[in-house]
Amino acid sequence: MSETENQRARIKGVFSSEKIAKVGAGATVRKTTQTMYWFAEEDEQGVITIQPLNPNYVPSGPKQEIPKEEFLEQYAPEPEFYSSKVYPNIRKLNQTIAKAERHRVNGDTYSAEYEFGNALRVDEENIRANFGLGLTYLDRGETGKADNIFQRLINMEATFEAEHKHLFNDFGISLRKNEMYDQATEYYAKALELSPADENLHYNMARACFAKADIQNTVEHLRTALRLNNNLEIAKKFLEYLKKNKLLPQNISGAEPKVSD
Repeated sequence: MSETENQRARIKGVFSSEKIAKVGAGATVRKTTQTMYWFAEEDEQGVITIQPLNPNYVPSGPKQEIPKEEFLEQYAPEPEFYSSKVYPNIRKLNQTIAKAERHRVNGDTYSAEYEFGNALRVDEENIRANFGLGLTYLDRGETGKADNIFQRLINMEATFEAEHKHLFNDFGISLRKNEMYDQATEYYAKALELSPADENLHYNMARACFAKADIQNTVEHLRTALRLNNNLEIAKKFLEYLKKNKLLPQNISGAEPKVSD
């Protein structure tokens, strides 16, 4: 089977499942069937991930993996539902977010805020829209509103998925630049739970720790970044700066980190 044929064979689309529920009590109890709709997608390894559709017919909320055998047994394809309701709404949502992102890049933050708000009315858990709105508030220096978005994002595990990596990196940097240091370190700590081997996250955490005058953790994260990538020049230069200004703590265990080969 060619790569193209393999991709075509993968499961992707809208599926339904049914759940029997009891309504009422005693002699009036009766059974009713509840139908749930899901967006399902199979990856290259054959793992199937499902995500519920919200009332606006777009995938939203937490994703979950399900064994393929169980999926094929309990979930029924809904191709017409996908083509008539889901796909058009997903497309419109993505167009709205793209429009909002263009406004933000062009510095038109109020138009960006309006369009991101439109997107969030369709899907309040959309990661791109939440990030975009948070960055828009940070662009305007509205740290109180940005903190509300931060609190929402920090509790959404999808925030730190690989597909959103460039977004959460930009957001963390913007938090630091807006002197929201506590939020920045909490944010990077959450990201590092899910990506502990990312040298750039460790470097960004070091920058946030340094802004809080937490030199010990600054050095520890720089060291970790260099263990992961000994060619990370910005981390080497940061350590050189700390050494030159005699800021390396005396109580850090182990040999002083190398900053050049």
